[in-house]
Amino acid sequence: MTVSSTGTPPWFVRPAARSWRCAPAPAEVREFHASLAGHAPTPLRELPGLADELGVGRVFLKDESARLGLPAFKVLGASWAVHLLLAAPARGPVTLVCATDGNHGRAVARLARLHGLRALVFVPRGVHPDAVAAIAAEGAAVTRVMGPYEEAVRRADEAAGAPDTVLVQDTAWEGYETVPGWIVQGYSTLCAEIDEQLAAAGAAAPGLVAVPVGVGSLAQAVVTHYRSRTATAATALLAVEPESAACLLASLTRGAAVGVTTGETVMAGLNCGTLSRTAWPVLRAGLDAAVAVTDADSTRAAADLAGLGVSSGPCGAAALAGVRAALSGDSAGERRDLLGLGPGSVVVLLSTEGTAANPHSPALIR
Repeated sequence: MTVSSTGTPPWFVRPAARSWRCAPAPAEVREFHASLAGHAPTPLRELPGLADELGVGRVFLKDESARLGLPAFKVLGASWAVHLLLAAPARGPVTLVCATDGNHGRAVARLARLHGLRALVFVPRGVHPDAVAAIAAEGAAVTRVMGPYEEAVRRADEAAGAPDTVLVQDTAWEGYETVPGWIVQGYSTLCAEIDEQLAAAGAAAPGLVAVPVGVGSLAQAVVTHYRSRTATAATALLAVEPESAACLLASLTRGAAVGVTTGETVMAGLNCGTLSRTAWPVLRAGLDAAVAVTDADSTRAAADLAGLGVSSGPCGAAALAGVRAALSGDSAGERRDLLGLGPGSVVVLLSTEGTAANPHSPALIR
């Protein structure tokens, strides 16, 4: 069912999603990450002031501003996928190729450097020059593409047809699903850490988890984690997108995967107009709700988090912006009921990147 009301961004909600179940991610993913030099769980920060503002019991934020030496979560998926690719029998030196809105490309470039490999990264319009420079600083060859993210993906796919070259892309399409599936598995470590950290804080299982969405691969991992449980206490899952790139919201509303034409947004890492082929069926079945937010919403959320001592870029802060949109304004009580939230509920925000990941220009904010 779709719900919209005056003063509230369009959103989709389907509480029946909480009854859907699936198989969990492989346990060995977490073991692999634990074996990496410099690995440590990222912080889960409790923010009591936000709990008061939102009218819930406790609010926690998963802070991905420093993951394995990079300012975003993406290295979790890229490292697991590259590990499996390089473990293939008779695999010689290869060039790693990908397209990126910033963070995935930097992660792939870092892994290529660590493994003594070359990397070729295609970057679409709208990515800040500092983010592009950070990818190049890892030793990757960077190609700027004047079109949107989807055009950069097409160019990367073409380049990966060269000999001794392999595509490491975090979105799937027909005929290219294995590597994106490995990347999604890699993200499961983030969710497993949250379970342990909530338990250590004496907190109940989350009543709501908010996740920023671009192509939907992280959201796929989150849905897989929470819908693979057998416990009766189900967690509501909220996806948050930019209004200018809300392909998931459009797809859920229509009941079929559809693409949208994207515009400019400070949420550069979420500026995607097409969902991953493997993410869509999981999100359609297991996601409770989706909401779109403005650049001003996410920028305000990032500033508020900075005031609380949290480094969160506009993409990461989108989680807070989305929860604010869902739990305040006209018909907020109805939306809380649909999400199954009460005054004692635990809310978890996934802040997917720090401020260093994708610098943004105030001129884009609207």
